[in-house]
Amino acid sequence: MTGDPAGRDSTGLKDRLGDGLYGLGWTAVKKLPEPAAKALFRTLADQTWKRRGAGVLRLESNLARVVPDATPERLAELSKAGMRSYMRYWMESFRLPEWSPRRIAESVHVADSDRLTEGLAAGRGVVLALPHLANWDLAGAWVTTSLKVPFTTVAERLKPESLYDRFVAYREGLGMEVVPHDGGAAFGTLARRLRSGGLVCLVADRDLSASGVEVDFFGDRARMPAGPALLAQQTGAVLLPATLAFGSTPVMQAQVHPAVEVPPTGTRKEKTAVMTQALADAFATGIRAHPEDWHMLQRLWLSDLEPREATP
Repeated sequence: MTGDPAGRDSTGLKDRLGDGLYGLGWTAVKKLPEPAAKALFRTLADQTWKRRGAGVLRLESNLARVVPDATPERLAELSKAGMRSYMRYWMESFRLPEWSPRRIAESVHVADSDRLTEGLAAGRGVVLALPHLANWDLAGAWVTTSLKVPFTTVAERLKPESLYDRFVAYREGLGMEVVPHDGGAAFGTLARRLRSGGLVCLVADRDLSASGVEVDFFGDRARMPAGPALLAQQTGAVLLPATLAFGSTPVMQAQVHPAVEVPPTGTRKEKTAVMTQALADAFATGIRAHPEDWHMLQRLWLSDLEPREATP
């Protein structure tokens, strides 16, 4: 027997603990009175921010690119507000399964929603692409309850499997069809939904895999998924960027941006690059307006990645 059994046990324990905490969130948090839940998650946000862990430091580093002229004091304010926004996402997500359709409708205001409804009415299918802003699960619930339009999305497989199952059950309970991120199989399912005139929603502001498309993003190079652009090219679906913001009110603001068109000329790779850059530009508009609502606590820019050892 090889490897480190103690390490595996410790990782397994961490996975089981994480799964248990999420399970507790979905069972206990929704039973709290709303003011108590808000106060609890605000306190968690502030305590997490004060500890200055890796996630908070990475968030602050990312925000420094979004707001390049910010002073250290301003960056600290933004990262603190960012952690409060991030915890608001979790607090709402834990409680969202209990919200009525009316509560969901009253909690979201969508500007230019006609771009989405007209795209669907045309029968071509729509790819709605958005960044990690505010609460994308709430936006999805608004689509399924207020517009009464089901949609398909993709979820990365999490460890342990029971945690992945919890997230799938949660999102399916909100009216979403969730397919696992299994490369070609997932792409084929999404393409079939679009060809039948359906809606596909994808969070699309980070892809560090080899298939990611390089874009200019706040003055440096980053990688974003090729999927939205490729789906639009192969199926004829409308590609719509969308951005979200909590702002200072209980109502989340959403903006549906103009469609990203398929370029008339160029190779598939060239068209994908142009379209993904257009998505990145739309995302940047929303992130620049509300940087505190961008929940990017991971590396994104290529220059921030650890250098890889050269292969002999």
